[in-house]
Amino acid sequence: MHALPRPPHVGAPTLVLVPTELEKRRLDDLGGLPTGLGVLALCGFGPIAAAARTAQLLAELSPARVLLLGICGAYDAREHTVGSALEFDEVVVEGVGVGEGAALVPPPALGFPQWPASAMHASAIFDRLPLASRRRDGPPRLLVTTCAASADNRQARVRASRFDHALAEDMEGFAVALACALRGTPLRIVRGVSNEVGDRAPERWRIPAALAAARERAIAALSEPQAWPRP
Repeated sequence: MHALPRPPHVGAPTLVLVPTELEKRRLDDLGGLPTGLGVLALCGFGPIAAAARTAQLLAELSPARVLLLGICGAYDAREHTVGSALEFDEVVVEGVGVGEGAALVPPPALGFPQWPASAMHASAIFDRLPLASRRRDGPPRLLVTTCAASADNRQARVRASRFDHALAEDMEGFAVALACALRGTPLRIVRGVSNEVGDRAPERWRIPAALAAARERAIAALSEPQAWPRP
């Protein structure tokens, strides 16, 4: 992948991150984003690449806000149908700690924060971060970030049961959120539901429809005149 060209000015209002080239190509097929809504860039597949690339882009571009756009799996496809889109209020990482599956001991139980409190982030960061969502009613819509997608329904149920209000699973959200939190940059995450978590049959996935729904929701979020709240 070639280096991202520097825009005409550093400090672009919005950085829009997409994890993979496949997702970006599908978004381009749908018309991309209207001119002026943000600088579009890849953040990479999975939490390690996403954290590293996001930190690099934040340092290079100093955006005022960030939006992560892509696909996800829904834990309950009857409630959040394949081909729809979701915006999240919080993101949590699953898989950091000791053990795995139902026996996993996460950072809060271990007493080890992933990052200590700092001038930019008043509280220590364990395994959960708030997002710059504008929603104020109802339970928080939670996105679960994993290093590897659930391989079957059993693994999906175990992961969903660990967190109240877990709606969907991705592989980049917490990584991008952590990079943004360390700089005090507001982040929103919009994901299209391409499949039910644990369903590995590609013939049942609906990536173009999911990205079409996510694109419309992202454009609406990017077009809001109000400033996004900082983390």
